Amino acid sequence: MLDRLAALPQQRAAWLLLSLSAFGLMGAALVFQYVYELGPCVMCIYIRVAVCAIGLAALVPALLPSSALARLIGWIGWIVGAGWGAKIAWQLVEKQSTPPEGFGLFGASCDFIPDFPSWLPLHHWMPALFEPTGDCTDKAWEWLGVTMAQWTLVSFALYLMAAALVLTAVLLRRR
Repeated sequence: MLDRLAALPQQRAAWLLLSLSAFGLMGAALVFQYVYELGPCVMCIYIRVAVCAIGLAALVPALLPSSALARLIGWIGWIVGAGWGAKIAWQLVEKQSTPPEGFGLFGASCDFIPDFPSWLPLHHWMPALFEPTGDCTDKAWEWLGVTMAQWTLVSFALYLMAAALVLTAVLLRRR
C-alpha cells in the first residue's frame, strides 16, 4: 500500500486525475453560476483561483511525470492552492455563520471587486469566470444541510489530506 501511494507522483494518470478533479469543481461552479443563477461572491472567486491553481499545476507533471521539476511544480501548486483555498473557504464559512450584528454597522458583506495584483487582473481578462456578482453572506444552496462554502472547505481539506498521505508515503519510502 505504501509503495503504491509513493509511486503516484511518478504516474501521469494520478496528476491527470488531480487536475480533472479541480476542473470538475470549476465546472460545477460555472453550472451554479450560469444554470442556477447563483452569482459568485469575491471570496468564491478567490476559491476559484485556488481550484484553478491546483488544476493547472497538476497539468505540469501530467505532461512530464518523469521530471522532478515538473513534479515539484505540481506539489507546490497542489499544496499551496489547497491551503489557500481552505483558508478562504474557512473565512467564508465563518462570515456566513456569524450574525450580521457581529460585523458592525454594515453587516457581513464583502468587497465586490477582487483584490488581484495589477499585473494579473483576472476579473478583467476573464470576467465570465472571475468577476464577482454575488454577496458573501448569501447561502442560497445547501445539500444535506451543508452550504456550498462548507462543501468547498471539505474539498480543500480532502486535497490537503491526499497530499499529506502521498507525501508521507514518498518520504517514508525514501528512508
